[in-house]
Amino acid sequence: METILTANMGRVIPKISSSFSSSSLADGDTAMKVEPPLLRRTGNYQPPIWDFQFIQSLHNPYVGDKYMKRFNELKKEMKKNLMVMVEGSQELQKLELIDNLERLGGDHDQENWRVELVRHALELPLHCMMLRVETRWYIDIYDKIPNANPLLDLLELAKLDFNIVQATHQQDLKNVARWWKKSRLAEKLPFTRDRIVESFLWIAGMMFEPQKKEYCLTMLTKVIAMVTVIDDIYDVYGTLDELELFTHAVQRMEVNAMDELPDYMKVCYLARFNTTTEIAYEVLKEQEINVMPYLTKSWADLCKSYLREARWYHSGYKPNLEEYMENGWISIAAPVDEMERGDVPKSIQCYMNEKGVSEEDARIHINLLIKETWKLMNTVQKDNSLFSETFIGCAVNGARTSQTIYQHGDGHGIQNSHIKHRIFQLFFEPITISIP
Repeated sequence: METILTANMGRVIPKISSSFSSSSLADGDTAMKVEPPLLRRTGNYQPPIWDFQFIQSLHNPYVGDKYMKRFNELKKEMKKNLMVMVEGSQELQKLELIDNLERLGGDHDQENWRVELVRHALELPLHCMMLRVETRWYIDIYDKIPNANPLLDLLELAKLDFNIVQATHQQDLKNVARWWKKSRLAEKLPFTRDRIVESFLWIAGMMFEPQKKEYCLTMLTKVIAMVTVIDDIYDVYGTLDELELFTHAVQRMEVNAMDELPDYMKVCYLARFNTTTEIAYEVLKEQEINVMPYLTKSWADLCKSYLREARWYHSGYKPNLEEYMENGWISIAAPVDEMERGDVPKSIQCYMNEKGVSEEDARIHINLLIKETWKLMNTVQKDNSLFSETFIGCAVNGARTSQTIYQHGDGHGIQNSHIKHRIFQLFFEPITISIP
């Protein structure tokens, strides 16, 4: 028999077990022993901002033929116009044109325009910003600039492109939200972060172009949603004994491995198992490659990394920064992700404990590490690499998305106003366009 009570600081679960003695057996009675209550931690996460009904109610007109026809017409016109503009320009003008094309800029002689550009650049360098966030910002700014006639067709094209991609993302969101609701993970495991839209943001930030294979975006969103649940089990709710069992079961990658798990873990384990096999099936069907061994190893490595952190916590061990970062490279909360979380200062605390410095000095050091990591990633993009250009692009975009989500605090778990505004603009608010 098990009773679960909710407390302010966690979940108190007193367990009642049977205890037999010779005297009780002689009398035919069963003596009951009440074990000390089990105090479980809780993240106290708020319900999702974007609920299921809201997502399913979305309607975006930019999936129609009318807008696609205009989009294709503009593409042809812009190719011709750009050739003329480039041929009749000086070198400096060409550079300015390229910058405008990349960032949808405009009249550099407008003082307010320059001030806004400088302020935006100081907030976050261009190469660190999530690309779709940057595009939306430039569209909005360029739209307000007077005398911006030379690139009006480009502006309309950019607006159409943004809205068409957004409409596609809304369809993907509806599909993945239905899967999430059907899984009932948020219902069965209420201590976890219910963040399916934020999970979608991670993947859309990595690969925002409409994919030829629809499963790519939706499948990876499912993975991020599952990783979030498992992270909360290790970081918040599970006991160390339970986490040891779960890690062992994940390494086995067998359905019957969940028999040894507590009930709340069985739901998560089977959902992860089904999602993994679904991904492996789609890849095998489309690419004729068996990725199951690689997926199994990735899940096992992730859980072992989480388990190591759990052991540190339960033993009271304080890792130095090098240990913490080395373990972080394995988990989904890789060092760049972790360092961006200004209000979740795990890496900062490690450095403070190791060096005996103030939090301010530790933050300065971590920021320097962020800059050095970006330099390394920028170098990899330029140099010859064993990895494909697509893979490198996704990795860099993943870091950019991390920077965007954690720029103003924990945008994944706490859902601050900054990330709420960015998500709304990216996925739910089309740009107004007048089609001639």
